[in-house]
Amino acid sequence: MRKLKTDELNRISIEDFKKQEKTKIVVILDNIRSMHNIGSVFRTCDAFRIEKLLLCGITATPPHREIQKTALDATESVVWEYYENTKDAIKQLQNDKFKILGIEQTDNSISLEDFLPEPNTKYAVIFGNEINGVDENVLRECDFCIEIPQFGTKHSFNISVSAGIVLWDMFAKIKKNKSKILI
Repeated sequence: MRKLKTDELNRISIEDFKKQEKTKIVVILDNIRSMHNIGSVFRTCDAFRIEKLLLCGITATPPHREIQKTALDATESVVWEYYENTKDAIKQLQNDKFKILGIEQTDNSISLEDFLPEPNTKYAVIFGNEINGVDENVLRECDFCIEIPQFGTKHSFNISVSAGIVLWDMFAKIKKNKSKILI
């Protein structure tokens, strides 16, 4: 076994990336404080070809040196928009027939392992502030919430870790559903 070299990874150009079919998921960052977290989510969105990233409230926007440290140019490949108010972003997505999912621990959240994306459905996934999570007023706009199962003492992941876990899970399930439809 040997580690692959950078030129063996079959990376595509930003121009080719923009032409590729995207995963029908929009990610919403609701008042994220850390620019390193924002950059990391950009990079995760690039990895799973997420349709769009919406930056809301106090969430910083590119170009910014601190975002770029973790984004590594994913700010150039991932389509993003800024909304001053998260609820405005949600209203636009609802008008476009997206199902709105909050990633939050609530009294009736669905465990991530039990969530099965419906074929041909567009999803918007909201990740909340590092301290307070998804805002209560924003939660009221969600169709439902998904919770990542946790078994330690903290019951809390860093937002960039949560995004990686949730987006990988959704990407894999959507890809699996798509292959079943094609058979």
